[in-house]
Amino acid sequence: MSNDTEAPATDLPDANGASTPKKKSTTNSATTTAAYDAKAIQVLEGLDPVRKRPGMYIGSTGLQGLHHLIWEVVDNSVDEAMAGHCTRIGVTLLADGGCQVDDNGRGIPIDPFTSGEHKGKSAAEVVLTVLHAGGKFGGDGYKVSGGLHGVGVSVVNALSERLVIEVDRDGKHHRQEYAKGGKPQGKMIIVGDTPKRGRTTGTTITFWPDPTVFAAEGVEFVARTVLERLQTMAFLNRGLEIAFEDQREGREQKIAYQYKGGIVDFVKHLNATKEPLFSKVCQFEDEDLDDGQMLDIAMQWNTGYYEGIHGYANGISTTEGGMHVEGFKTALTSVLNKYARAKNLLKEKDPNLTGEDIREGITAIVSVKLREPQFEGQTKAKLGNVPMRSFVQKATYERLGEWLEENPTEANKVVKKGLSAAQARVAAKNARNAIRRKTALSGAGMPDKLKDCSSKNAEESELFIVEGDSAGGTAVDARDPRTQAILPIRGKILNVERARIDKMLKNNEIQALITAIGAGVGDEFDVTKARYHKVICLADADVDGSHIRTLLLTFFFRQMREMVEAGYCYIAQPPLYSTEIGKEKVYLKDDAAKAAFLEERPNHKKGFQRLKGLGEMDWDELRTTTMLDGTRTLLQVNVEEAALADEITSILMGDDVPARRGFITTNARDVRNLDF
Repeated sequence: MSNDTEAPATDLPDANGASTPKKKSTTNSATTTAAYDAKAIQVLEGLDPVRKRPGMYIGSTGLQGLHHLIWEVVDNSVDEAMAGHCTRIGVTLLADGGCQVDDNGRGIPIDPFTSGEHKGKSAAEVVLTVLHAGGKFGGDGYKVSGGLHGVGVSVVNALSERLVIEVDRDGKHHRQEYAKGGKPQGKMIIVGDTPKRGRTTGTTITFWPDPTVFAAEGVEFVARTVLERLQTMAFLNRGLEIAFEDQREGREQKIAYQYKGGIVDFVKHLNATKEPLFSKVCQFEDEDLDDGQMLDIAMQWNTGYYEGIHGYANGISTTEGGMHVEGFKTALTSVLNKYARAKNLLKEKDPNLTGEDIREGITAIVSVKLREPQFEGQTKAKLGNVPMRSFVQKATYERLGEWLEENPTEANKVVKKGLSAAQARVAAKNARNAIRRKTALSGAGMPDKLKDCSSKNAEESELFIVEGDSAGGTAVDARDPRTQAILPIRGKILNVERARIDKMLKNNEIQALITAIGAGVGDEFDVTKARYHKVICLADADVDGSHIRTLLLTFFFRQMREMVEAGYCYIAQPPLYSTEIGKEKVYLKDDAAKAAFLEERPNHKKGFQRLKGLGEMDWDELRTTTMLDGTRTLLQVNVEEAALADEITSILMGDDVPARRGFITTNARDVRNLDF
């Protein structure tokens, strides 16, 4: 809720820098000027900026940011592998909550600086304590790398309560320890000869995250999150062994990833829960030695309806695509239309297949490496190097064209799937037009059951998608009518993972969702037109409620993905139990919260009332526990790794029952919330 109280008018400087008060201001300009002098300017030294604003460096101080610490250290080891100096990386979650990453690379340099402000310090210490220090800014240290800003391992050091670095070089084992906030506890010293543990050189970094920094969600690593990232890295670096070990009590496990097929194995893995259109995987590589550009591309179509093109640049997942993905898509459309016409699969009068038609059901990995990648933003979500677009486009056009000619059976299946997709696209267009005509004829245009909010400001408006008419009525009574809209849905919506868009658009519940959000659907979706910046799934805290949430999230991920990427999708957290302490009513979110409550209060005498459903809660209970800003808990849905989200969506919502059962069984102990 915004505060409607106006702040007092402030003084404005004139052309000479003097303070000129506004006519209505009551602020004393002399006092304001005196207060804002050199003493008000704060200079942050060393790693202090990271401690002050950790979110700027790792994205958040929640679980996502916590795991980002591991990625930063592992990325350094992967860079060694890409440079040809590392064949094995080990990641261990220690029993005491720490994380250890070791590799058999060259070892971080430990020789001292001989001049300048860092004179006498080892190179490793400078890398660990100085932002923007590293071997990736030019020279011969690394031809390509994922870490570009030189802040990675120093940020990990800054946000740890303790860090130990061990380096094996020149037959000696070196060690240095750092205390909270990255404070060195003495210099780098030799503690003996290189131990016989399968390497003669390498680096080991062990760190313990600072719980005061990650207070919101704690410092407990999630094994599945780590494993998924490590597996992706192994796919992208053919032949590299990445070993994982969890030493925590009750969670002990060891897993090693190594893929001789590289991204071909990656494509097969992503399509394992789908039905491939054919068994072959199209794969090709190319390089431009003069410009220092390399590509590795693999693709295979499946019988599904969604495209899965996943771009990587120097091992970094570019979830928003970029020039390499643009070049690939352009060439893909051109070469398949050319092939279809040459083989008379497309007649002279037939229109060309669109890119969307051709990409229906494709799973592709577009991995490129380049010397000076330009990423848009600190999150490295989009590659901006323009020359990479033409390089990928030319290589894809030539090499895919050759593959189609050499594999006519597979090529014909791809074209026929595209033709089928084109027919569905026309049917979907007619369905959209029917929805628009229906909307125009109905007057106001919104679904009858939508109880809209009065605010027209999308930034403050919230849409609660509520399971059932009864619960919808309770939610209407509990809401703030100015900013909160309620849309009841009847039962479980269509599983869009198993339906083409033309069938999906005939579903009444999905029509209501599309109309209420007001930003289109599928390839026409425009996130800037969304009428709400919070779309909240509000379902019962039971198994059926979880299924409904998953169906809704699948719909958003497949048909309104930009809304997920923008952070507009949320999951409400209604309580499953209530009890009383004295005269105060206490609500417990789930069985885990109930168990924790009873452990803290073993002599608690009051009964556990199980809240059977939203419709059975009083409106004031629902408002206080689930809808009121300030007392509610919302989980924001995000897409950190598009390939993983694609895979998980297919597992959970596809036809492969054994794969779904295996996923749930494997990950049950790590689940804290459902998160794409």
